[in-house]
Amino acid sequence: MSLFTYTAVDAQGNERQGTIDAVNMDVAIAALQRRGLVISGIDASQKKSVFETRLRIFERITNTDIVMLSRQITTLFEAQVSALRAFRLLAAEARTPLLGERLTEVANDLQSGTSISGALARHPDVFSPFYVNMVRSGEESGKLDETFAFLADYLDRNYEITQKARNALVYPGFILATFVIVMVLMMTLVIPRLADMLSEVGQSIPLYTKVVIGLSAFISKYIVLLLILFVVGAVFVYRYAQTQKGREMFSRARLETPALGGIFRKIFLSRIADNLSTMLRSGIQILRGLEITGSVVGDVVYEKILAQAALDVKAGMPLSEALRKHPEMPGIVVAMIKIGEETGNMAQILDTMAKFYRREVNNAIDTLVSLIEPLLIVVLALGVAILLASVLLPIYNIASSF
Repeated sequence: MSLFTYTAVDAQGNERQGTIDAVNMDVAIAALQRRGLVISGIDASQKKSVFETRLRIFERITNTDIVMLSRQITTLFEAQVSALRAFRLLAAEARTPLLGERLTEVANDLQSGTSISGALARHPDVFSPFYVNMVRSGEESGKLDETFAFLADYLDRNYEITQKARNALVYPGFILATFVIVMVLMMTLVIPRLADMLSEVGQSIPLYTKVVIGLSAFISKYIVLLLILFVVGAVFVYRYAQTQKGREMFSRARLETPALGGIFRKIFLSRIADNLSTMLRSGIQILRGLEITGSVVGDVVYEKILAQAALDVKAGMPLSEALRKHPEMPGIVVAMIKIGEETGNMAQILDTMAKFYRREVNNAIDTLVSLIEPLLIVVLALGVAILLASVLLPIYNIASSF
């Protein structure tokens, strides 16, 4: 048995609140309705241990959860299951308690008369503006099952391309971090002992060995100060990155980074084209599509471009001309959109561009990964060779002198 907290209105119009024990929420609702109550809200009220409460801090709803949820909703709607019943079922079978709670709240809002899009909009941490507006469009067109299928496909594509770019950076990042840690340990533990031994022998030391010993002495002496400065600097950079100026600066730096900048540009262009294409096919107007896409594109530079383009389109300018003013938008994108405007087939043109940039991202990432591995090997080999030479050559000179 579970305990449920409810808010309801009785036959006299008085608001009543209380709790009820039931096997599940559906049974609790049926029991309250038999009492002549009109339920305005009901939720599970279960006591959680301190351990469970702390674990909830680490819970999060992933993109995979939303993709699976969208596909399940599509199946239930195609089977003519009501929206309220669908969300109750999905809440009971949710992968995580947090997702179950969110879906329960959505179901409660539906029961009180809120639309599906309105109920989803109350949880922006789970459902993006793009998701909510797509659902709203599906409600208006009466094609909710198709809309959720569109959303699942879109989120799947977006997740795949984002994860591929992220995974391409994991390997080199891990290797570089390991290399830095090993170098710091060598500088603080091995090189100081070598310096003491060389000073006792009294032999001449090569210049590069003196440089390494001097750097080691500096790191060993100021290691705590360096760590403090690193932490303070990291906190400062993080805080600055949360400001509007910081976000824009890091966004432009990311787009202008050699090799990686081109990949990020293609990712964002693919996302923009895919978003607009999906929304246009769902009946959302281009102006509203630009506003929504700007809020979910994930980059400040392109967000500002789309916001300005929306203003220009609102003033009567064609979309192709509005985007032509921005150098971040490639000429091929502007030309293709112009063709879409002239032929009246904008959604298809945007879908073609999205596919093109997804292929470009995949090819660029594969090329980058194939090049970065031998490059890392060369860089690490040089670093290790320099360090070993500075350590072994003085030892060899000492041994050969006897």
